Amino acid sequence: MSYSVSYKQDKAHDDSIWSVAWAKSNLDASEYIVTGSLDDTVKVWKWDGEKIDPTWILEGHQLGVVSVDINPQGTVAASSSLDSHIRLWELDTGKQLKSIDAGPVDAWTVSFTPDGQKIVSGSHTGKINIYNTETGLKESMLDTGGKFTLSIACSPDGKRIASGAIDGIIYVFDVATGKLLHTLEGHAMPIRSLCFSPDSQLLVTASDDGHIKIYDVQHANVVGTLSGHGSWVLSVAFSPDNIHFVSSSSDKSVKVWNCGTRQCESTFLDHYDQVWSVKYNGAGNKIVSVSDDCAVHIYDCPA
Repeated sequence: MSYSVSYKQDKAHDDSIWSVAWAKSNLDASEYIVTGSLDDTVKVWKWDGEKIDPTWILEGHQLGVVSVDINPQGTVAASSSLDSHIRLWELDTGKQLKSIDAGPVDAWTVSFTPDGQKIVSGSHTGKINIYNTETGLKESMLDTGGKFTLSIACSPDGKRIASGAIDGIIYVFDVATGKLLHTLEGHAMPIRSLCFSPDSQLLVTASDDGHIKIYDVQHANVVGTLSGHGSWVLSVAFSPDNIHFVSSSSDKSVKVWNCGTRQCESTFLDHYDQVWSVKYNGAGNKIVSVSDDCAVHIYDCPA
């Protein structure tokens, strides 16, 4: 079986879709897809194996939604907006659980920690804020000493937090001590997205310079530079198989890469505009993408 487009949901939102997350609920095994849009809404969809069905429209943000994530348990979604609020939503009921005022221009990318107990968010000042999901209170802060933090990733083993800045610098922190471990300077332009491999050994970064870099986390060196996108690389996400990852770009394409061979295995050119976010499902046999064209696309991956 080869890579193929399996489903397209046009007009999923009334404006550009900037972020997507996919997770399986450990309550009832529902496959939830959450999308965040410039139309100020967060939408929850259920994937039934063939199509996505709209489940909830989550309203409350006053401005565009820039980032969404789902906790590892598949039960709670987090969203952050240009309105400087982070909101937590219960996926099976559509209820808002928490609204966290992150302060002026202080919430950008949101990411759950691997245990689901905290939310990590970057800020315009370069600080990384860590919030408790139960209380909604800020528990700690990591200071990159750098510029606007555009992207955040937590390593699956819970030991590292990586951030990407608007000036192309990547910072890697030790979670236990809060210390800055590495400053990686492989890109010269904004880092829109980064992700750890499932074994936490590699860090993949996406930049406006059109390149994707693969770093060895322990030794903090570049082990691969991948070219192929014709413009900004907006999103990267690793497959659960620890071999493949997917990227999306303002060149309107979605690409699947083999991390071992450093080769592109498939390119999708099905969106009509910039593709802001891509994710794998938990089984690693599907990919979801969202775009400025207001559509959600699902792709099949070969087993």
